[in-house]
Amino acid sequence: MKKIIIIAFLLIAVQINAQNAIEWDGKYQIQLSDFKSKATQIGNVSSNSIQNASGLNFSIQMSNIEFMFTKNFNSKVSSTFKRESASIIATDTITAERMVKFAQYEFDLSELYARKLRKDLYVNKGTFSDISFLQPLYDVIQKEYVEEHGEASKKTNLGQKKDILKKLNDDVLIRIQELSDFCKTCKPLKKKS
Repeated sequence: MKKIIIIAFLLIAVQINAQNAIEWDGKYQIQLSDFKSKATQIGNVSSNSIQNASGLNFSIQMSNIEFMFTKNFNSKVSSTFKRESASIIATDTITAERMVKFAQYEFDLSELYARKLRKDLYVNKGTFSDISFLQPLYDVIQKEYVEEHGEASKKTNLGQKKDILKKLNDDVLIRIQELSDFCKTCKPLKKKS
């Protein structure tokens, strides 16, 4: 009986965690209701801020032999948005909704950089590479992601400049499509010699 109760609690915990994280799929659009942090507040504030919980994650668990013969790491890199960690503080609803659009841009941008990382891993992984080749690639991608995100933050004033944000987001979506072989579930085509 104890085992059944423990298993039930574990299943509930997994379900709750799954509901908290949204994995990028190209269809889901971030909503104001996705900002579930207790810090979220619309109105009665003097400044605006956003704590977006989008990011690219890399997780790998395999033996050295398995690693040696693995070339495609697409499934090991993901782009997620964590609802419980996301917050918006906005002076009014219109400002908040524009910030939500900026959060969608951030989510799409994290998928773009996840795809870039997947491609870099695929291109740079040799048969006898060891796990140490991963960190420098990840560091470069992370730096580029932070720089592009920071520039967009300034250019759009956290999404308040709607036209600029739309152009930036459209560009990110085009670049995501250019890396279509590197979606999480894709298998990149081998280059012909």
